[in-house]
Amino acid sequence: MSQKALLIIDMQKGSFTPETPRHDTIGVVNKINSLAGKFRASENLVFYIQHDGTKYNDFISNTEAWEILSELQVSKDDILISKYANDVFYNSNLKSELEAYNINELYITGCATDFCVEATIQSALAKDYNITVVKDAHTTGNRPHLSAEKVIEHYNWVWQNMIPTKGTIKVERFEVISSAF
Repeated sequence: MSQKALLIIDMQKGSFTPETPRHDTIGVVNKINSLAGKFRASENLVFYIQHDGTKYNDFISNTEAWEILSELQVSKDDILISKYANDVFYNSNLKSELEAYNINELYITGCATDFCVEATIQSALAKDYNITVVKDAHTTGNRPHLSAEKVIEHYNWVWQNMIPTKGTIKVERFEVISSAF
């Protein structure tokens, strides 16, 4: 039987500073905590993805910037994955972990919508996973030409209109996903 997994991408202290404000941080954190609890209760896995930018002297492993936000409820049974590029699949053990647990359905949340979340969704789609993007549980910051809200709105639209390979992709609100558990 195939399993579902919740991916929580780059919800790290270094991405949520006064210099790098994110859209609806509290709302996104609360939704992620709620979904993670539902995934665990239904015996599905939760993966926390942490960017390790040691190569670039940024988000260095085991520093405060690298740590997961204190507001997130991490369980001892959650799986921690280090990533080294925007795409979590690149040079990480995520794919082998997903295969080991027979996971083919991914629920995507996290930071930053237009970088790491987007790259991971594109990569997962090319690997034929069934993907559900939690429409209101990913975040980003304002960009020089677009507000964070507009960036999020744009990418939700892009993902909803993508042509999948063998897998599927859909964009659903937290309430819809939450009520399915």
